[in-house]
Amino acid sequence: MHLRTRLEGGGTPRLDRWGVDSEYGTLRDVLVGPVDHFSWRAGNAVAERSERIGLHFDFAVARAQYGEMLDAYTQANVTVHVLAAAADLPYQIFARDSSVMTPWGAVIMQLQKPYRRGEYAACLRFYLDAGIPIYDLITAGNVEGGDFMVLQPGVAACGYSGERSIEPAVRQLQSWFESEGWEMHTYAFDSHFLHLDVQMGMLAEGLAVVCVEAVEPELLDWLHSKRIRTIPIAYADAMQLGTNVVALGNERVLVPASSKNLIAACRAEGLTVYDPDVSMIGNGGGAVHCMCQALKRDHVGR
Repeated sequence: MHLRTRLEGGGTPRLDRWGVDSEYGTLRDVLVGPVDHFSWRAGNAVAERSERIGLHFDFAVARAQYGEMLDAYTQANVTVHVLAAAADLPYQIFARDSSVMTPWGAVIMQLQKPYRRGEYAACLRFYLDAGIPIYDLITAGNVEGGDFMVLQPGVAACGYSGERSIEPAVRQLQSWFESEGWEMHTYAFDSHFLHLDVQMGMLAEGLAVVCVEAVEPELLDWLHSKRIRTIPIAYADAMQLGTNVVALGNERVLVPASSKNLIAACRAEGLTVYDPDVSMIGNGGGAVHCMCQALKRDHVGR
């Protein structure tokens, strides 16, 4: 297999067996990180806050909650693929960040934290062993998958704080999408939010959850220009990873059990909600969106 399938200047063929062109097409295959060596780690702002307010990590609880999340995917008829575990990678569970899927194949990302940089290895091996084409590899600096979303056909978004994702690497990714005829909106934000998926997430076609009191008005205006309605949640809920959701397609969504206000709002919209408790993992810095990378969604077309 060629390590890179991206064609210079665009025109890269879209995949059939793999790939995504939205955040809400029916999810068929998902990549998740392993729980085997997970622990809270200093250097993650959420984990540091959890310990500061007196919470304590319990691996047995985290492992049980991880199993509950996997059961939710099984109930939703999603095929789950798991990265090979490495003992020296405590945050490998957050498979969102080491790669992203596009319509043309996977992009291997670069991670900022020293204790996460090695995550690319198992990620790269997974794609090569599974025969999933690799669109390209980021070389211009660190950019993490939690900042990136394929919102809808022809439209992607990528945030950057200057820490987890830096502007030069985001611009590299943007140039690739623009060469394929896509729009990629970029959004700068304050670093204490960690990633874009701590501020917003897609719930279904034309519907997103957004922490409206935290994001800049220009992001809301841009979302609305794409005919995406927004369900607002409070800043306190966002800090508890209330926007960290996974659209499953067919009016179904995966939401952490702790996001009670959002769950109620989703059900009021007529969505079917799968709500595993992932609080022990969430208090370490990531919830259901952070733990997964979509490998295959049904194409929804332009």
